[in-house]
Amino acid sequence: MSKIVEEINHKIQNKTGGCADIIRRRFHFKETFVTVTAEKRHMELAARTIASAREDVVAYAADRPRFRASLEPLPIDMGAPPVVRRMAAAAALAGVGPMAAVAGAIAQEVVEALAAAGARHVVVDNGGDLVLAIDRPVTVGIFTGPAAIRDMALRFEPRPGIFSVCTSSGTAGHSLSFGCADAATVIAENGSLADAMATALGNRVKEASEQAISSAIRDSLLDGIEGLLVIAGGRMGIGGTLPPLVRAPHDARLVNKE
Repeated sequence: MSKIVEEINHKIQNKTGGCADIIRRRFHFKETFVTVTAEKRHMELAARTIASAREDVVAYAADRPRFRASLEPLPIDMGAPPVVRRMAAAAALAGVGPMAAVAGAIAQEVVEALAAAGARHVVVDNGGDLVLAIDRPVTVGIFTGPAAIRDMALRFEPRPGIFSVCTSSGTAGHSLSFGCADAATVIAENGSLADAMATALGNRVKEASEQAISSAIRDSLLDGIEGLLVIAGGRMGIGGTLPPLVRAPHDARLVNKE
């Protein structure tokens, strides 16, 4: 799973020379645990958006057991709520079931809502899957448990727009994976795609060989995917464009893994 590995400063400078309070707040809605880093004034909107998006998914899936359980793409239901359509579309591109995109899709909804309300710096961590819109540097660590390669992180500088960092693992954390990767990390233009493709990438790493890792990366580098990182059995492979890799000691307090 991905994790924020440095605490954000409590103040940010805005364009008018004033300061805005940046806080980290954790939200718990039944099985959903989401940590939001943003200005305090946006937290009520964040809570409403998380609850609404989650309820849309739960209500849609309630009488559709195939949607909940499928490990393969399903047709996109154009009458479904937007978050559900996003999940299905991302799953179709990645070749996985729609629920593989749920964490990233909900996080995407939150960041978009806060950005539309004027937030300039937002990080939403939904169970280790991150969606970000940042105006200051952020370091995102890659949790690999007791793997030989650990304490690795990606250092993102301020950039325009929204992007996502999602990680699946066959050896650490709670991800459902049919592969053996310690971490299969995807950077993409939106959370649903990053989440679904992280699952697909992890599934494709069937053994910790250079050939298997390279093949999995090659098959996962589709349109909309910015960068890929695989750590497996003491080996590491990359694809696309990644920000600088840095060392970042693991801090269990900052891992959102429920």
